[in-house]
Amino acid sequence: MTASSAKTSSLAKTPLRPSHTAPIPVSALAALAGATVSGPSPQTLITGLTLHAHQALPGDLFAALPSLLPGRPHGADFADIALRAGAVAVFTDPVGARRPALVGALGCCSGIPVLVHPDPRAALGILAARIFDNPSTRLAVLGITGTAGKTTTAYFLEAGLRAAGARTGLLGTVQVRIGEAALPSTLTTPEAPDLQALLALMVERGVTHVPVEVSSHALALGRVTGTTFAVGAFTNLSQDHLDFHADLEDYFAAKAKLFDGRASAEVVCIDDVWGQRLVRDRLAPDRKTTTVSRNGEATWRAMDITAQRCGSQTFRVVGPSGFDQRLAVPLPGAFNVTNALLALAVGHAAGADPVLLARGIGTAEVPGRMQRVDRGQDFLALVDYAHKPAAVAALLDAVRAQVPGRLLVVLGCGGDRDAAKRPLMGAEAARRADLLVVTDDNPRTEDPAAIRASILAGVRAVAGASAVETVEISDRAEAIAYAVTRARPGDAVVVAGKGHETTQEVCGIKHPFVDADVLAGLLGGSRG
Repeated sequence: MTASSAKTSSLAKTPLRPSHTAPIPVSALAALAGATVSGPSPQTLITGLTLHAHQALPGDLFAALPSLLPGRPHGADFADIALRAGAVAVFTDPVGARRPALVGALGCCSGIPVLVHPDPRAALGILAARIFDNPSTRLAVLGITGTAGKTTTAYFLEAGLRAAGARTGLLGTVQVRIGEAALPSTLTTPEAPDLQALLALMVERGVTHVPVEVSSHALALGRVTGTTFAVGAFTNLSQDHLDFHADLEDYFAAKAKLFDGRASAEVVCIDDVWGQRLVRDRLAPDRKTTTVSRNGEATWRAMDITAQRCGSQTFRVVGPSGFDQRLAVPLPGAFNVTNALLALAVGHAAGADPVLLARGIGTAEVPGRMQRVDRGQDFLALVDYAHKPAAVAALLDAVRAQVPGRLLVVLGCGGDRDAAKRPLMGAEAARRADLLVVTDDNPRTEDPAAIRASILAGVRAVAGASAVETVEISDRAEAIAYAVTRARPGDAVVVAGKGHETTQEVCGIKHPFVDADVLAGLLGGSRG
């Protein structure tokens, strides 16, 4: 197993929590949530909370929620596992309270109270925050939402804050970081019990500032309810997650929930219409919102961008109180200028020195985002997480601007996700690539050939406006190898879609697979 693939294991079976939480009576939690208590022992003391029956610890409240997907088991069906592990109470809905599995488990365990709420997911964040002593009020939580750029902005922000003297954590798509310790992440934004437990652990370990990627799912499903944000930030909006949201308006409304008064300060990029709408229509007129822009007037502006052939770039930052200096960005692409500018503005809104923030941002490393793989070859090789039409276009435009040769692209699309974006991604890649290798990403439970066919339909739709050479190779490793063998000096090989991911999911089974590792192995024998 390689060092990268070793990271494929999920968070430890023993959940990450603070070493101590003050016990709280079930009756107090029921009153806080507006839940009724059935069964004995309303004064049972709770010291933890979990959604995962197999991770329950003694003293836990087990949250047995209904499934979000039809036909899936109810959380109450796993109550016996949680109770055997030491859970001392159950939080569920009226349907869950009547499930035979829960009723049977209660019959075998005396003295177990059940808190019943009509919508337990809506109250879960409030309960989690209370059980773990409201940790977001004891450190600066910096929430970043939007379609693209959340991860890069979070890593830029973390590096900047560390340079400014903060002790940082990070919660996002790639990793959970607590000071120097890092673990792989399972969700962009953890479920409410895990989120509050992680924040409490960070407080216990002396963390002062934590950038958090806030997904639309997290906002729509209440995962961040109960969290106080020192700063809320918005990157941009483009098509994504329309398998979950009804349309772009619904997607935007979910993102806008971060700015409904739960953040003490707001920082918004206004380089697209969605950011402009957020400032104009959604934010309270009596609040002073910080804006950032690469293209126009804003509180913080990026000017005079200079790109280097090695992939880095510098730009001039103009900000409040006469701030005017150059900032280095270690990644290519104009959008990474925006990400760096947003990180600087968020750090400043949190009270950090912008000079020190800028210094740290210039040293940031972002796994799977414009990640260079260099084994002495005479062409550029990059791995990136671009898995949306706009992200594919921005990625390839950025690379095209900085390489003299051809653009060789390996691209797939994930299964069981927004199918409408697949032909759009194919079209965006075809408009920009010289060679496009269409392959599998994470087919999950879908037919991989059907996914590839949808991508290729988008390629054909722009055939008249594109001279791209297109090859279909289902095996992802073989597809990457094909692109590498076709590369010439001055070209760029871009492997897009999976980025930092360490597995490939096929038919519901996750197989170890790291794009960067595969690429590095192939380049080990490349000409230099």
